Amino acid sequence: MQTELSKKLGVEHAIFGFTPFPAVAAAISRAGGFGVLGAVRYTAPDDLKRDLDWVHEHTDGKPYGLDVVMPAKKVDAKGDQTLTEADVEAMIPAEHREFVQATLAKHGVPELAEGEASGWRITGWMEQVARSQLDVAFDYPIKLLANALGSPPADVIERAHVHDVLVAALAGSARHARKHADAGIDIVVAQGYEAGGHTGEIASMVLTPDAVEAVAPLPVLAAGGIGSGEQIAAALALGAQGVWTGSIWLTTTEAELHSRKLTEKLLAATSSDTVRSRALTGKPARQLRTEWTDAWDDPAGPGPLPMPLQGLLVAEAVSRIQKYEVEALLGTPVGQIVGRMNAERSVRVVFDELTRGFERAIDRVNRIAGR
Repeated sequence: MQTELSKKLGVEHAIFGFTPFPAVAAAISRAGGFGVLGAVRYTAPDDLKRDLDWVHEHTDGKPYGLDVVMPAKKVDAKGDQTLTEADVEAMIPAEHREFVQATLAKHGVPELAEGEASGWRITGWMEQVARSQLDVAFDYPIKLLANALGSPPADVIERAHVHDVLVAALAGSARHARKHADAGIDIVVAQGYEAGGHTGEIASMVLTPDAVEAVAPLPVLAAGGIGSGEQIAAALALGAQGVWTGSIWLTTTEAELHSRKLTEKLLAATSSDTVRSRALTGKPARQLRTEWTDAWDDPAGPGPLPMPLQGLLVAEAVSRIQKYEVEALLGTPVGQIVGRMNAERSVRVVFDELTRGFERAIDRVNRIAGR
């Protein structure tokens, strides 16, 4: 399952796996794919260093990468680029704070203990934090830097290239893909509507060939609801040089989900049990549909705030929901592929299933072609 891009990166199979869990990232690389560690939760540089140390020691010398979130700098009408988290917090309307508290009270969600900090923070979405993550990351032999919110700033791209690191950016349309190419990135991740997390409105079957045509000869990775070898074969047939996967790894045995109830919800969910909602970050993100997302999507409510205000607003609430495992409200970003995630398996087993499915698809096409 090799392409020009996978050969360039020294990867056996053109399967790129995004995950917030170091053990999953390392296992993907060991299995012959390309593990990409999500950095957004690392607000302290030492924590990222600790986990990159671990990943580096457990990839058996195989390549790996890092995914950061660098949103647009301008967060207020004046375009202030030096706002702190406290400055952004002060912009949150009282009405929205009251709505959060009322929703939690309706479901009997307990308070955090006195002095207990929120475990889920949006700080990692702020540019200055992402830059501190890069200060750590470039001390490691990462081969790829991906940005989940479009092209990173020009100086970041230049810095990556100085370190011989390829830069990837996620795109939800051919127009976005062209903008990334013009910005000087190396790889476009064409992320379709089916994907978990932040995603646009164009399905991957349409988006992938559009992006391939728009940025040729730059390589494109297909993303969005991909969790079978047959889908990988389809992506390559559409012109992609690999696939970008994420949700499929959430129910692997190496994943470190904070809640057993959440794992069980994922295993039981169908492809119809997700929704694109602004409830978590303020930008449309596909996630499990819950009474929390329903509350924020209800026209009778105040509606979500723009990023990064919404993330700061709900950070403590999300931590409380997760800690106390309030099932009706408990969710996570996940794509429509969740309907196929119906058993806990190791990364290696999932990877083997992907490669076998790919072989079946190629054999089927060869038979049709009379080969």
